[in-house]
Amino acid sequence: MANIKSQIKRNRQTEKQRSRNRMVRTELRTRTKAALAAAENGTDRDQVLLLAMRRIDTAAAKGVIHANTAARQKSRLQKRFDAQSV
Repeated sequence: MANIKSQIKRNRQTEKQRSRNRMVRTELRTRTKAALAAAENGTDRDQVLLLAMRRIDTAAAKGVIHANTAARQKSRLQKRFDAQSV
């Protein structure tokens, strides 16, 4: 445990950020799975895909994931979505 006051505060801030980032990453995975499931079922497909893409963009904009990671995830999601919807 840190003895320096500023480091104690920094540890608290880091823990808050980590928990927020975990929630965002978890939601990304959930939205991606929902989009793929919608592609198979054919129900509300475009709307669910749009929500997943939007969440990926938001996570990249906030720095939770890297911009290239976001682009790769979106590309792979779109490919899988197109393959399943055919």
